[in-house]
Amino acid sequence: MSNSDQIQRFMFEHHDIRGELVGLDDAYQTVIRKNDYSDPVKQLLGEWMAAASLLSEILKFEGSVILQARGNEGIGILMAECTHEQKIRAIAQVHGDVTTTSIKELFSAGHLVITIQPEKGSRYQGIVPMDSDSLAKCLEHYFEQSEQLPTRIWLQADGKQAAGLFLQKLPVEQDATDEEKETSHHQWEHAVTLADTIKAEELLSLDNDSILHRLYHEEDIRLFDVQDIDFHCTCSRDRTAESIKTVGKDELLSILESEPEINVTCQFCNETYSFDKIDITSFFEGTHSSDGTDPNDSSVH
Repeated sequence: MSNSDQIQRFMFEHHDIRGELVGLDDAYQTVIRKNDYSDPVKQLLGEWMAAASLLSEILKFEGSVILQARGNEGIGILMAECTHEQKIRAIAQVHGDVTTTSIKELFSAGHLVITIQPEKGSRYQGIVPMDSDSLAKCLEHYFEQSEQLPTRIWLQADGKQAAGLFLQKLPVEQDATDEEKETSHHQWEHAVTLADTIKAEELLSLDNDSILHRLYHEEDIRLFDVQDIDFHCTCSRDRTAESIKTVGKDELLSILESEPEINVTCQFCNETYSFDKIDITSFFEGTHSSDGTDPNDSSVH
């Protein structure tokens, strides 16, 4: 099988091309088994997770990458988040039957929002039209706009495993001759042509060495160390407390008049946090400390 729950960078020794390979197994299964998703939604979540992992590795910063889109044909929200340490989570909010994986159909007139959230400094958001049939094509458009570097992405998922291949052409030297630039262009086209021959089952089942040998056995490829990928949810009791505080003290106490406690369940990991009247009162008296909030983490019930 592919390198399970790992991502690995590689470089072409004699060409201006870099790449990545990612394989997801347990981390992917942890996400999809928490909900009764249809097969198309499982596939989309796998592709979203593989893409988030690839982007978090290629951008090389300390923080997280979030891919999110709002749909209008059965999917409310589809989101995946991955940190620079390859801690990943994802979710799909489904409100109808989803029978297709066509991005253009599911998110017609919508946008893919790519959020770069560094641990220090301001966050950055890129917005890409969802006018292609696949997430890979939308992301290629993003790199074309933001970095102006030729980029190709291949994503696959089958409900059991997910995988991705990333190739990007690096800039040639400023003093390169026209002939050298032309050679670099042809090398890029050749690498992409070979990558286009990879079959879905090969990307999902072969390990990284086998994939690269299958595609580029005539090239000198430098492999970097693999990095493990783990499912990790950022929810906590403190973060959840901050989230429900936005409801307001009076409204929360009103709920507790008929219920012994307020239960909040994280949509990513299904962890439930419970709060009683003493907890709610302490929130607004300043006796409760918290570590921040993520409004996407939880739902009150």
